[in-house]
Amino acid sequence: MAAKSKIEYQCGQCGALSPKWVGQCGECGEWNTLIERISESVTAGNVRQFSGYAGHAKRDQVQRLSDIKPESVQRYSLTIDEFDRVLGGGLVEGSVVLIGGDPGIGKSTLLLQCVALVSGQLDALYVTGEESLDQVSLRAQRLGLNTMDMQVLSETSVEKIIDTALQEKPRVMVIDSIQTIYTDNLSSAPGSVGQVRESAAQLVRFAKQTGCALFLVGHVTKEGTLAGPRVLEHMVDTVLYFEGDPSDRYRIIRAIKNRFGAVNELGIFAMLEDGLKPVSNPSAIFLSRHEQAVTGSVIMASREGSRTLLLEVQALVADNHGGSARRVTVGQDTNRIAMLLGILQRHGGLALYDQDVFINIVGGMKVIETASDLAVIVAMVSSFRDKPFPSDTVVFGEVGLAGEIRPVPNGEQRLQEAAKHGFKRVLLPKANLPRKSGIKDIEMVPLQKLEDVLEYC
Repeated sequence: MAAKSKIEYQCGQCGALSPKWVGQCGECGEWNTLIERISESVTAGNVRQFSGYAGHAKRDQVQRLSDIKPESVQRYSLTIDEFDRVLGGGLVEGSVVLIGGDPGIGKSTLLLQCVALVSGQLDALYVTGEESLDQVSLRAQRLGLNTMDMQVLSETSVEKIIDTALQEKPRVMVIDSIQTIYTDNLSSAPGSVGQVRESAAQLVRFAKQTGCALFLVGHVTKEGTLAGPRVLEHMVDTVLYFEGDPSDRYRIIRAIKNRFGAVNELGIFAMLEDGLKPVSNPSAIFLSRHEQAVTGSVIMASREGSRTLLLEVQALVADNHGGSARRVTVGQDTNRIAMLLGILQRHGGLALYDQDVFINIVGGMKVIETASDLAVIVAMVSSFRDKPFPSDTVVFGEVGLAGEIRPVPNGEQRLQEAAKHGFKRVLLPKANLPRKSGIKDIEMVPLQKLEDVLEYC
């Protein structure tokens, strides 16, 4: 017989348990860290089992790994190329995908489009906890979606959602959003840490046992991270973040975690009147293509996931009139810019300690790879010397603390992207020179140390 669940409280700092809520943890002394959770006895029948649809056989006995034959992963195409790309080639059966982003950036719009597109081939269910069915219908009409086969549900109780799903048997289900869902086993309000964690745990268990692919929409905090417990990101298979300004035309989805594909994979969309549309040639939207060379502007070849993007790096170096010099970056790590300034002073002989330095990646992109080092240095030197850098030249490479130019991965793919867009010259690490001369109509300038770079600035 299943044991009844009871409520207990756990400290979020030290993990100590308490039978009732108190303001201060008795073990570690921290204040307001006790979180409500369900305490269950070790009865086998206490965990709810879901069966009768997808029918994945579960094996709980110990086996030799060599005896286990891996099954082919079943993927569903969402008919949106950029979304399929960021998911690793499509939606995996039984996977749980968490999508976060700022309010109004397009999370609900994109998922509503996906449900409308796949409803003709797969049974899909869109569950809304924030909007009424009338509001969802108005959005679908505004986007011009085919709502003939779409199934929608307005519900916030996780138990009722699962019961409905067991009856309807959808292959794809969207929960918008997880912060509005609650479980009857807890008395706290929806959106609290305990409610989000327990509701998500039930939905993840449901997806794994039935094979239903699940999308969870998550709110973000002021710091840009997903609201709720950090464990929520560990429970799901894939975590996607919307990047960019909601007021901007373009939207970028980045895979922060993906058990079925590449991490840091990007999907790029344009927000139009009829919804989010994939961008087939993203490098073109990030390049300004100035008619004449511009001071402080450099084109770099960046690798994001499995794709190569050509991005424009802009630098502005200006005299500082009093106070400490400012270091402002958009799309780059400020600490790395400070390190590059130190390398430039030590090995390049250019002291910018009395200069304000501003760095911007055009288009709202965030670049975290070290292959941008060389382009950032070239842009800063170009601005400092007030000397335009040739607009037909692409730059990539990592700069070491000793002033050496270090190679970066996927050098040949970066060269191919530059050649495809008609650039005539590439500054690159010497170790990244291709062994076979398969890339034509482009001049390759190999670099070994920082002094070689300054000759071209």
